[in-house]
Amino acid sequence: MYKIYTANSKTEKRLREYLSIRNDIKDKLDRLKINPGRENGAHQLSGKLESKWSCWLGSNIRTIYIIDDKKKVITIQAVGTHKIY
Repeated sequence: MYKIYTANSKTEKRLREYLSIRNDIKDKLDRLKINPGRENGAHQLSGKLESKWSCWLGSNIRTIYIIDDKKKVITIQAVGTHKIY
C-alpha cells in the first residue's frame, strides 16, 4: 500500500477543505493508496505535465500527483477543478 503526501501547504490546505465538505473523497484516496495507476479513473498526463498522473475525486474535483513506486509514495501536487491543469 502506498502512502499519500502533499507537495506543499497550499495543496494540503485545499485537500483538507475538500475532505471537510465531501465524505466520499477519503474513500477515493484510500482506494488510490492501493492502486494509484488504476483507481478513480487514473491516467497519466502528457505535455507540460508529463510523468504526472491525474484522477477524479468527485463531481468536478481532480487531483494531480506523482507516483514513486520504489518508495510506495504518492505526492499530491494539486487538487481542484479542471483549472489545475
